[in-house]
Amino acid sequence: MAGEATIVNAAARTSLWLQPHRIVLILIALALVLGAAFFMRWDWLPRYYEMGLLGIWRSLWILAVTCFLGFLLAVPLGLAQAAGPFWFSAPAKAFCTVIRGTPLLIQLWLLYYGLGSLFPQYPWIRESWMWPYLRQAWPYGVLALTLSFAGYEGEVMRGAFAGVPKGQLEAARAFGMSRWKIFRRIWLPQAIYRALPTLTGETVLQLKSTPLVATISVIDIFAVSSKVRQDTYLTYEPLLLLALIYMAITGILVFAFSRIEARIPNKIG
Repeated sequence: MAGEATIVNAAARTSLWLQPHRIVLILIALALVLGAAFFMRWDWLPRYYEMGLLGIWRSLWILAVTCFLGFLLAVPLGLAQAAGPFWFSAPAKAFCTVIRGTPLLIQLWLLYYGLGSLFPQYPWIRESWMWPYLRQAWPYGVLALTLSFAGYEGEVMRGAFAGVPKGQLEAARAFGMSRWKIFRRIWLPQAIYRALPTLTGETVLQLKSTPLVATISVIDIFAVSSKVRQDTYLTYEPLLLLALIYMAITGILVFAFSRIEARIPNKIG
């Protein structure tokens, strides 16, 4: 019986892929790939191969670091808005409003061209251990992307914390659980589960925001694509390859988050 069920499931999955619209989309994709391979120039790839790998690595670690730090900041921002007193909730709400209401490019330039231009004026900063980092562009890009992610995700976490049933928190208090234990074992896990689908979308949007660091001379994969276009005067080939790279990374992110969601019990909360 188990073998028959496996065969049936495999046949069902195969039939999903053999639907007419999927076949048409696959044929169109194959035609585009073959057309790009035979009718476009790709002789420049070996010259920029190592630079491209370095750009991909830099884009990925900027994405990972800013999402991680941004989420760590988003949790207290959301908690302060959902359950904090006015002197905590008001600054958190103001921060999220400012971040969400202003373009990320302006925030990035204010940090790099504004704050970054102030540091060289102070000798004690130039002589400190921080100067080798503050004189580079990537810390300002990481800071801007981290604050942006925290601003958007902080609002998401506010709704997620508010969406946890109050009866569960009251029951935990009745069992004598401390505030920290309630937060760690009940409130935070359920809030993260509720925010997970939105977190997936925010992470993908964060990936699409990383090319902005190229405007402050950080060499990510977008900057490498721009250099290829400047050196070779080719337009479509580097941009199409860049789009393919971002699509592949996006697919991996969506798949990873979907697997995480699948491992969480549906009946939680």
